[in-house]
Amino acid sequence: MSDRRRSAAALSSRAHAFSVEALIGSNRKRKLRGWEDKDLELSMESLATGGPLGDPEDRAPCLDMEPDSEASPSSDGEGLAERTSCSFGSPADLAPVAAACDASPPASMEEIHVELQCADLWKRFHEIGTEMIITKAGRRMFPAMRVKILGLDPHQQYYIAMDIVPVDNKRYRYVYHSSKWMVAGNADSPVPPRVYIHPDSLASGDTWMRQVVSFDKLKLTNNELDDQGHIILHSMHKYQPRVHVIRKDFSSDLSPTKPVPSGDGVKSFSFPETVFTTVTAYQNQQITRLKIDRNPFAKGFRDSGRNRTGLEAIMETYAFWRPPVRTLTFEDFTNMQKQQGV
Repeated sequence: MSDRRRSAAALSSRAHAFSVEALIGSNRKRKLRGWEDKDLELSMESLATGGPLGDPEDRAPCLDMEPDSEASPSSDGEGLAERTSCSFGSPADLAPVAAACDASPPASMEEIHVELQCADLWKRFHEIGTEMIITKAGRRMFPAMRVKILGLDPHQQYYIAMDIVPVDNKRYRYVYHSSKWMVAGNADSPVPPRVYIHPDSLASGDTWMRQVVSFDKLKLTNNELDDQGHIILHSMHKYQPRVHVIRKDFSSDLSPTKPVPSGDGVKSFSFPETVFTTVTAYQNQQITRLKIDRNPFAKGFRDSGRNRTGLEAIMETYAFWRPPVRTLTFEDFTNMQKQQGV
């Protein structure tokens, strides 16, 4: 009886060849159970007969998708996982991959460029020889530096700053009979470095590009002990304003009392027509007239009547003064004859 039971339980070699275990293997069968546990409705019949999934020998490697299962050394699933960066691990395993995909290098500073506003007015002053007044209390520039910045990364944070550097190591004087600036000697000793950081800093590239960046609040002084943050300059020297675009990660050394930092995250711009000579009083009368005509804060000099004050108004008054003229009458001649005793 026991022999008959063993023979009934044991399949013949021919029947075993067509069994499911022989077709997909015991290991594949265990994996198939795992897929069934995940509610993947795979038909045993389709696997055995090469149904919708195709030939079982070709599709067997695609079932090996669990990292903890016994994988075949030649499994194509591992190659697919590497190519698609797919993983069935925990969310913590996916975080580094996501961070690596989101992290993008900052935009190149080479794409940034700056356009000078009111360039025609600056050129007109430059042709005459621009002069800027400096005082102990500090005086604003006219024309003021106004620029438009383009090419910034909209999502990156930037500082915008301005400094004023000497053009050369010379001191100048104005020659009135020739109306020219001439070299008068070597420059004075260097002044403490000052940097004007735009009050809208720190801001995104999108914010900077949507506005005209104006430095109209910057003031110039010749007081070397100034504690108001004004730009300190020597009188009768030539200077060049510079505009600096500084990325946030390069701003650790940025300070109003230190030179502008240098590096790949800093780009500087200057314009030849903005060079000026510092004075305590205007030397060239053409500069005086042009500033009165174009400066909106010089309205008092342009008004006529009693409100008009200043040297320019007095000069124009005397230049256009003429004695009153009237026609002589017969009575005037009679009075003249009487005075002469005729």
